[in-house]
Amino acid sequence: MQSKEIRERYLKFFEKRGHTIIPSATLVPANYDIPDKGTLFTTAGMQPLVPYLLGEKHPAGSRLVDVQKCVRTGDIEDVGDNRHLTFFEMMGNWSLGDYFKKESIAWSLEFLTDKNEGLGLDPKRLYVTTFKGEDGIPRDDDSVIFWQENFAKYGLSAVVGTDDETITGDIRILPLGREDNFWIAGVTGPCGGDTEIFYDVIGEKKGGKLFGKFSDLTKSGRLIEIWNNVFMEFNKTTDGKYEPLTKKNVDTGMGLERTTLVMQGKANVFETDIFVPLLTFIRSQAKSYDEMSARIVSDHVRSAVFMISDGVTPANTEAGYVLRRVLRRAIRHLDKLGLSGEVIFDLIKIVITNFSYAYPELKDNKAEILEVIRAEDEKFRLTLEKGLREFEKGIDAFDLFQTYGFPIEMTVELAKEKGIKIDVAVFGEKMKKHQEISKAGSEQKFKGGLAGTGEVETRYHTATHLLLAALRNVLKGEIVQKGSNITTERMRFDFNWPEKLTAEQIKEVEDLVNEKIQEKLPVIMVEMPKEEAKKAVTTLSFDLSKYGDTVKVYKIGDQSPVGQVFSAEFCGGPHVANTSELGHFKIVKEEAVSAGVRRIKATIV
Repeated sequence: MQSKEIRERYLKFFEKRGHTIIPSATLVPANYDIPDKGTLFTTAGMQPLVPYLLGEKHPAGSRLVDVQKCVRTGDIEDVGDNRHLTFFEMMGNWSLGDYFKKESIAWSLEFLTDKNEGLGLDPKRLYVTTFKGEDGIPRDDDSVIFWQENFAKYGLSAVVGTDDETITGDIRILPLGREDNFWIAGVTGPCGGDTEIFYDVIGEKKGGKLFGKFSDLTKSGRLIEIWNNVFMEFNKTTDGKYEPLTKKNVDTGMGLERTTLVMQGKANVFETDIFVPLLTFIRSQAKSYDEMSARIVSDHVRSAVFMISDGVTPANTEAGYVLRRVLRRAIRHLDKLGLSGEVIFDLIKIVITNFSYAYPELKDNKAEILEVIRAEDEKFRLTLEKGLREFEKGIDAFDLFQTYGFPIEMTVELAKEKGIKIDVAVFGEKMKKHQEISKAGSEQKFKGGLAGTGEVETRYHTATHLLLAALRNVLKGEIVQKGSNITTERMRFDFNWPEKLTAEQIKEVEDLVNEKIQEKLPVIMVEMPKEEAKKAVTTLSFDLSKYGDTVKVYKIGDQSPVGQVFSAEFCGGPHVANTSELGHFKIVKEEAVSAGVRRIKATIV
């Protein structure tokens, strides 16, 4: 079964059971450029749905199903094995205060085993884990009962394992502790025990009856996790308490790549139809083929394409640094394969062609994706050869980073290949000192708390506030910020609006921003109590619960000729002192991001 069919079957199965299909959210979370922002990328299917898991009503209803784009780079060094990737897709079905454990477990087993609507897997090769209870949170006996009832439909006796975590005989259910079977996306938020579903990739016919310690069976790759059903019953507060949620939710995650591996009977994700076109092309072009390097290139190029399509550009900080690291690692491994610089663009086109059926924005953003990667490729190749020569001489990791743009991870990887150990702690100390010097220099150069932030980005940050206010004025709606990303070349702004803006509306917004720039309005920062700030701002775009008692509100036009404030927004970012410093504002693109969310890309010159 091809990955496209798996995706379609999953969505249709749950749509038939009352779930509304919702589009994937952007890879860049909505709170990307505000202080204490949390994650740089969407790392799990539940992340964009946190407000609804906490009780906010979702416009699509209480039963949802989607396939969410995700990026995780914590395991980047493991990319190339049988299952680790930086970019992946997570299929998920959601109950927001609707059904709970009973229905979720029944439908999971049905989808996995049904040959007509689902995947048609052998139920004898499925094993599950549940939460055994820890830290005052009770054992999940309900899930155990529901699994036993559903396995019984197939004539299977699902015996519950003991604390030694050994699978033998009819043991099919293993209760595990908090580390394995209790799920929370961050430090705080909605959470609960989960039940995870594993598949025996070998089966009794080839490998004999499953026997052994659970952890050994997963490490060896015989048991592979394919689905995780989280039963969100609690909200973990900042003081570490687990408060019962008013409405209990179900959050499931089923990795498309791992599921495809299982369905196609492959030993690793790189042998599936998701990666075969990329690897086949690399194999046909490589002068010195190395499987691990080919896998790394395939994964990293795919990640970069999706990151750039969602507005990320290479930089030395935040999400831009992750993209730069991924791209530069891909370029180095292309060189190890003996491939020319142009091959990366062929690979980009393969990714866009193969995934546009699910993500048409890739085709729409093709020119920008190619241009961003071309610029980064040229920039890195100018210094790569020189940097490698310096590395051979024994130059230290910080100098390689500062002078040649070598991410520390790349230096560590290069050193490891040559049996050299890099002292990462020393690098960290030098980096910290460098940042302190940079901060001091910035404080002298800019006034008004602009330390550590470039002048161009600061202008764009202020322009974002003008754009938001202009959209509210022109569209006559309660517009809120849904996401923002700023580089030295452009700004990108996401906002709630149900339809495409007309050419007239775009021009009116653009003209209004430029009008306010020409009025030379002062930009004033006022620190005030949080509750007072909520009343002062035009429309609150962010949740202030995680901030201190005193917050910053930026007002634009406090002393304007018409005697009123044009914009008043909560913000922790840097701003210019007067709108006259901004330059000319130009909207270059307006497009859809997801259902009910639009995106504007603009420049100031």
